[in-house]
Amino acid sequence: MTSVASAVMEEILDDLLAHELSCAPHVAARLASELATDGPTIRAVAARLDAAQRQGLRALPSPLPMVPSIEALFAHLELAPADREVLVAVSLRLDDRLAPLLDFAGESAAELHRGAAGRHLDMHAGRVRLVEPRLAIWLRATTPQSVAVAVHARLHRVFRERGEEVDADWHRARASMHGEPVAAGELTRIARELSEAGRSERAFHLAAEAAAHASGTTRDEANLVAGVAAIAAGHAVEAASRLAKLFPDGDEHQRLQGLGGLLVAQAHLRGAVPQFDAEAFRPRSDDAGLWYSWARAAAFAAVLCAERGDRAGMRLWLDELREGCARSGAERSLRDPVVALAWLVGGDRGAEDVHGAGPLTGGMLRALHAAIEGDVDRGLRLLAVGDSGIDVEVDPFVAGFESSPLVGAYRAVVEVLLLMWRGDIGAARETMLRASLELPIAVPFAGLGVVIARRLDLAVLGRLGPFARALTSALPSPVRIDQLVDRGIEAFLAGASAEAAACMRVWRDRGAPQTTMSVPGLEEAIVVADIASWSTQRIEPPEITLAQELRVRITSCSDEDWRVERPRVVDAARTLTSPFSRGRVEAMIGTRSLIRGDLETGREHLATAVSLLDVSGAAAWSRAIAARLASEDRLSTSVGDPLSSCRRVWESIVTARELEVAMLVVSGASNRDIADSLHVSVRTVEVHLGRVFAKLEVRTRVELTVLAHRIGQYV
Repeated sequence: MTSVASAVMEEILDDLLAHELSCAPHVAARLASELATDGPTIRAVAARLDAAQRQGLRALPSPLPMVPSIEALFAHLELAPADREVLVAVSLRLDDRLAPLLDFAGESAAELHRGAAGRHLDMHAGRVRLVEPRLAIWLRATTPQSVAVAVHARLHRVFRERGEEVDADWHRARASMHGEPVAAGELTRIARELSEAGRSERAFHLAAEAAAHASGTTRDEANLVAGVAAIAAGHAVEAASRLAKLFPDGDEHQRLQGLGGLLVAQAHLRGAVPQFDAEAFRPRSDDAGLWYSWARAAAFAAVLCAERGDRAGMRLWLDELREGCARSGAERSLRDPVVALAWLVGGDRGAEDVHGAGPLTGGMLRALHAAIEGDVDRGLRLLAVGDSGIDVEVDPFVAGFESSPLVGAYRAVVEVLLLMWRGDIGAARETMLRASLELPIAVPFAGLGVVIARRLDLAVLGRLGPFARALTSALPSPVRIDQLVDRGIEAFLAGASAEAAACMRVWRDRGAPQTTMSVPGLEEAIVVADIASWSTQRIEPPEITLAQELRVRITSCSDEDWRVERPRVVDAARTLTSPFSRGRVEAMIGTRSLIRGDLETGREHLATAVSLLDVSGAAAWSRAIAARLASEDRLSTSVGDPLSSCRRVWESIVTARELEVAMLVVSGASNRDIADSLHVSVRTVEVHLGRVFAKLEVRTRVELTVLAHRIGQYV
């Protein structure tokens, strides 16, 4: 597939979203490649697809639907029968090698190039493709079925004479108007090989074709290969449909081999791991192969439960994993690394540092361990080595799918997460954009990639861009991500502090839901009384934990304590190596200093924050803090009603009644007016006000009012 630039894809995704035809980015990229990035045509084709196809949950049809713009593009194209057959052959073949096409045409490359069909072909370095990719759709739609069957039959003979049985069997099956059971076994075999090579979608189509020509156990095997290839490509609906055909009456070996893929598909579609009686599915014999397949299915179920915060379900499935591995002798190769992965994904920072082999239980697990131990750079290096393509190890957990798009998506999400932890926000977003154009990013870790994409867009753009919105739409309806923090961040960066605080208060009241693997939040907009309630079961490097603790200390300590606490926070902030984490802490120190009237110190910290956030690539954060710094010179400008900002800042410092008195003073009420309003004595008002003065370190009503206006300006 020809790569399409991110900027072009952003426009395409935006257009599709505007017409309520949102596509997962990797699906839209496929459409863009096959439709020559023609926006109106992409939109028209997308309208002919169902929601599951646009989300990437089902494979795209082959060929893509014919639409009027494609029909109009080739309305005047006239082809001689022989030339049409050559071009149809190009559109029907499994690969783009030139030599078989020359055998089909009975011409040399030079002769083919000089002919009428030649102007529609791009022949280079032994490869051939259509110059205009949309021509394939037109050809397939306008060529009579009898001609297409004849072309398949000729291609079958060409490949049989070349000794290429796989291609020969494929074209024989496609040429047949009846079942070709002889071809089914060979198609299934090559589908397995393609799947192991990472060509999951092609493997799915081959295995699906095999299933259409097979019966009995041969059909079960074809459906198994089609189903696992489908989930490896992220096609959860297709996978669930194919693998469900194995239950309850399919061959036991194939049922158990497909159970893991079925669980992955159903968990993504339903939002939770399906509950069923494990006893009914366990092997009934001592066959080690059956128990190994059961152990792998249990491993998938355990990790899926861990991703979704279901620790009880995770423990149950880990018990099944242990039994399966004990009966198949896979304790060290499968049990130990999967147990370590499940506990880590489930939020256990103290998970045993055990590693397996291959991309997930090997490289990815090692990278996560390195990062949470404080060495994020080493984690990124470990991922880079695994992505080099040199000597890919077998991973018992995902054996046969090490190069699949789904495994690639897991590794890409972890890479982006580590870049965020290191503070490289701009690089993390670019990596996420590239990955989302090729991989089913919405599937891994129960939608963690979507949460990350949204936070990165907010950090860089200050709003949700087309990629993040398209990824969000790619989630199946049962899968939901909490968007309150996103709304709070967007409001905060736009200068709407009161709205940000309101979002965060509701989020806190709902139990502060958050992903197990730490992504940036918005501690700036809310007072946190108990940091422990925010930090349970969160996986992150020590530096991310420290930065969060510093932000909480800044928002929660009283003004009286701040004089002592500030130097300690400043010193601790200087130890942060992440420019994004330190930039946010510096901004909060600067804001609090401005509120207290220490203008020079406040400006210094805000300027430092702007520089650090610029370095991190968090452009929206940098702009927001720069705007706050620029507004320092306009301190005397009316800031409107300070009550909402004051109440948020002061509610953790003074009592409810003291806060009520302070707010009335700020609004200009006299002590007598306040007493009458609250139905208390003037003396009681004076006592409350004296305590407010002491806690907020002011001496007069005027100083209290000035302080309130500073809060309205900077918070």
